[in-house]
Amino acid sequence: MDGHFVPNLTIGPPIIQSLRNHVGQDVFLDCHLMIENPQNWIIPFQKAGASQLTLHIETLGDNAKEIIKSVREKGMKVGVAIKPNTPADVLLPIINDIDLALVMTVEPGFGGQKFNSSTIPKVKFLREKAPKLNIQVDGGLDEETVKVAAEAGANVIVAGSSIFSSKNPGQTI
Repeated sequence: MDGHFVPNLTIGPPIIQSLRNHVGQDVFLDCHLMIENPQNWIIPFQKAGASQLTLHIETLGDNAKEIIKSVREKGMKVGVAIKPNTPADVLLPIINDIDLALVMTVEPGFGGQKFNSSTIPKVKFLREKAPKLNIQVDGGLDEETVKVAAEAGANVIVAGSSIFSSKNPGQTI
């Protein structure tokens, strides 16, 4: 988060490098970049040890294929995210170029938001168009909403607040 694409600021390459140094090379680090001009951050995140960059389609503009290629050339996997109000079909021109499609189930930038069920048809649409693609959902996921997302076709789940605010995080996971 860069304080521009979303209003908050968060961790960047130095934290990723610290994590990589701590966890070693075998741990997969998916870095979801909620930032403008993500092409400026490919090399810093690659050098820091990111395994995958997940970028927002809303920030890629007409350069989506070129930016995806740049990420791949640096040896990382590529995910592309869409915000709740972005139609899923914007991913169709690049769907065969990515490793993961992320459907944001809340507006990016703030934890603890309520799950937006109107995003579920996007998950179903993407699963129909790309049966083998990893489809991730992020935002408002808890023990009930994760079932809805999985039934729609999501196979990668991001759950933050529901785990960290749980009285028993291990059981919640």
